[in-house]
Amino acid sequence: MYPVLIIIPTLNEVENINNIIEAVLEVNSDYHILVVDDSSTDGTIEVVKKLQEIKKNLYLQVRTNSRGLGKAYIFGFKWAIQKEYEYILEMDADFSHNPKDIPRLIHACEKEGYDLAIGSRYINNKINVINWDFKRLILSYLASKYVKLITGIPVFDTTAGFICYRRKVLETIDYSEIRFTGYAFQIEMKFKAWLRLFKIKEVAIVFTDRTKGESKLDSSIISEAIFGVIKMKIKGLKKTINHGMHSNKGS
Repeated sequence: MYPVLIIIPTLNEVENINNIIEAVLEVNSDYHILVVDDSSTDGTIEVVKKLQEIKKNLYLQVRTNSRGLGKAYIFGFKWAIQKEYEYILEMDADFSHNPKDIPRLIHACEKEGYDLAIGSRYINNKINVINWDFKRLILSYLASKYVKLITGIPVFDTTAGFICYRRKVLETIDYSEIRFTGYAFQIEMKFKAWLRLFKIKEVAIVFTDRTKGESKLDSSIISEAIFGVIKMKIKGLKKTINHGMHSNKGS
């Protein structure tokens, strides 16, 4: 199986899906793409199926039992592990993540030896975001600072959703223990990888807000991120302590 899979979750992205697939494959026609769709009703599924007739490395999985960004990615991760892809990437369908940055994330893992490469909007406290209003920008930036402060994770952009994983990282995660389903899912995945001592690198990117379609961000997702982080930190510390105790008993 080809080593690179790009997972694109969709929910009513008919205005973007054709163009994002074409743009990704223009960067490298050998990339494989998995669209994980949450039962879109706007024609997204039909567009992907039509493209599959000419794109042999394009795959589609339609979920009907539940919705949520985190659950879509978990579905995609399990699919990727089963197919034995070596590098598995997350990216949005709305062009907020530039497909031309994909090789840079892969390079960090494949050539530089990192286990997790994050496309970072806030690396070294520099803000690289286009077309966000000031309120949303400050909220996102402060949320990342808050998460870093509470958890201690050495990552500037903790809520980033443009990521390249080595398969071994995703194979160690117990997905039944993932509690977040919205954008806080991104925080939880990074936190779990960090606790497992995987090597993480942030790669500076420019994030551009969508120009087509509707954002899925709402206040409940923000609340999940803000109020769930402390609970996640406590739970993570308990597991680390317990693991250490068991290791000492065995030595």
